[in-house]
Amino acid sequence: MLHRAGDREEARNRLTELWDEIGPHGDAFHRCTLAHYMADTQDDPKDELDWDLKALAAAEGYVTERAADTGAALGATSVADGPGPRHPLIALRAFFPSLHLSLATDYAGLDRLADARAQLLRARASANALADGEYRQGLREAIERLESRIDGEAGRS
Repeated sequence: MLHRAGDREEARNRLTELWDEIGPHGDAFHRCTLAHYMADTQDDPKDELDWDLKALAAAEGYVTERAADTGAALGATSVADGPGPRHPLIALRAFFPSLHLSLATDYAGLDRLADARAQLLRARASANALADGEYRQGLREAIERLESRIDGEAGRS
């Protein structure tokens, strides 16, 4: 709420306190979500990228660790409209398109267009794995907008 109200610094301060409380070995689902939001409060694009990379690393680590524990049936479960399903593993899988899209945006902002395109491919692939719905459609539209922007920037180079 602080960030959305325009107080990035206070939002960053409070999120830092939560990050310290969770710690490096805390729940990966919480670290992923917190790092993803922390990225949005950064003033420096490189710091934003670092936080988005932390979010992705936490999500990938959690999925890898839990995949064997949950069995194949969980992997077949679909996600309807966004990253709010009941099970954290499913929620993180639904979160991947957004994580990759954020990274693509970060890389584009740092003029690392090849890295941005690679993340857009990952975002698109993980969005395609989601069930149809507003969340999936919104992601697809955001991916297309960023792709158009990157293509336009590449054309001017």
